[in-house]
Amino acid sequence: MSRDDLTPRAPRFDSPAQEGYLRLWRVYDRLKLIEEELFAAYELSSQQYNTLRLLRAALPGSMGTLELASRLISRAPDITRLVNKLEERTWVERQRDDSDRRNIRIRLTPAGNSLLQQLAGPLAAVHERQLGHLPANELNALIAALSAAGNPHEPDDSHWKAHHAD
Repeated sequence: MSRDDLTPRAPRFDSPAQEGYLRLWRVYDRLKLIEEELFAAYELSSQQYNTLRLLRAALPGSMGTLELASRLISRAPDITRLVNKLEERTWVERQRDDSDRRNIRIRLTPAGNSLLQQLAGPLAAVHERQLGHLPANELNALIAALSAAGNPHEPDDSHWKAHHAD
């Protein structure tokens, strides 16, 4: 037996919580690369796509900027700039709220809806590449575990928490 065999090795992680977090971060990074490959072809960010998707769900209505920002998957520090970029590409339009002219409402345009339709098939293929290798029971367990891990960190009034709780 060599001296190296007797030397205690440092643990790879400080705790199971740290290992879980770092594995989650690593998986997110790898899965995001696959998605970014598709969105780059459209000069679109995942946050812009998510914004368009949320606005499509509001059709035929619109959404206020604060509500839109609260429903995004990732925090948007500058929702105005995000909407500006989408508006420049004619995918969204701003409207003044008739009941309170100070409020701005955002609506998906036909061009934005058309883009989402173009992305539907390729994005389904991306999701299949990302997680399609998991059997349904493992995917459901993953969803449940991620919900359990994330829900305590969502604000009580979070749309995400309200619609994704177990």
